[in-house]
Amino acid sequence: MSIGGALVTGAGGGLGREIALQLGEMGYTVHVTDVDPSLAEAVAGEVGSGAFASAYDVRDADTARTLAALTVEKAGSLELWVNNAGVLFTGPMWEQSQETRQLMYDINILGTSHGMAAALAVMNEAKRGHIVNIVSLAGLSAVPGEAVYSATKHAVMGLSVSTMLDLRIAGLKDVNVSCICPDGMWTPMLYDKLDDPGASMSFSGVLLQPSDVADVVAKVVRKPKAVTPVPAWRGTMARTFDLSPRLTLLGGPLVVKGAERAQRKLRKKLLNDPARVAHANRG
Repeated sequence: MSIGGALVTGAGGGLGREIALQLGEMGYTVHVTDVDPSLAEAVAGEVGSGAFASAYDVRDADTARTLAALTVEKAGSLELWVNNAGVLFTGPMWEQSQETRQLMYDINILGTSHGMAAALAVMNEAKRGHIVNIVSLAGLSAVPGEAVYSATKHAVMGLSVSTMLDLRIAGLKDVNVSCICPDGMWTPMLYDKLDDPGASMSFSGVLLQPSDVADVVAKVVRKPKAVTPVPAWRGTMARTFDLSPRLTLLGGPLVVKGAERAQRKLRKKLLNDPARVAHANRG
């Protein structure tokens, strides 16, 4: 028996797919959405258990509202909305085109905002529900080479935690917003970044598999928590740097050099191990 509807954005592959599969196993009727409808349909087929799919460009606020209503219609309720869709382009912000910067703003910030507004319109009326936003450690501290991406993730953090405060002030104690802030993750977003010096910080810590993060999402769905860095020790490190801009400026170049070494090491390992590449690409 379904425990209600759960909508996941950007669920045609990578982390979104893993989250959809986890939620299906947990008993949700999963609404799999992606900008590519064929990918969404394929994942819905994998999830089974009444899962269904829709095309969804998260930049479209009207579609967000339509899909929230469709989830209620097909699943009986909207219990969970996971904002997973996002894009990453690297390099100093002054080297990026306005179009590139705008795309990150539109998908990472406005896309999340549209999803939250659509979900809360339903959840606040029902007086229950949970929004999970996939953020990044880049939302907790400065990240060289990913300035605009980091800015978008800081915006999502501010939007999420501030909204939680507003919900509590409004007396909506059973409507929650959670942020998951993972370290670098081996998904399609990073597949082509092994030779990109601007992306080195994504390889500076623990390179997670999508299933690792999906497991954390499942735990937070069961027990809501405002902010969850993955792994926790990397979150502590990020917050420590964030507390002292001077420390960040002094230690940042050394951290970047270490990240570049880790990036080169992984590239060499993957190039010498085709089986590892195949396994990685299945994420």
